[in-house]
Amino acid sequence: MFSIIWSIIVGFIVGLIARWIVPGAEHMGFIMTTIVGIVGSVIGGFIGMLFKKPEPGQKFHTAGFIMSIVGAIVLLYLLRFIQH
Repeated sequence: MFSIIWSIIVGFIVGLIARWIVPGAEHMGFIMTTIVGIVGSVIGGFIGMLFKKPEPGQKFHTAGFIMSIVGAIVLLYLLRFIQH
């Protein structure tokens, strides 16, 4: 239960930082910002797998804080491209 709450908190912080870095106004609420942060972390994990394979026995590459922000930025640009 605590890991879900922690994922939501970190996802929100990552989403806020990514929205601050990407230029332009993004009209998103708390939930969408959190979703962008969490999905950005997953995208960051996939980007991390391109550079380093996960440890043996680990099914998914865990993204660090920086890679989560990079993934969220990629997602914001992708969302902006799809919307326009």
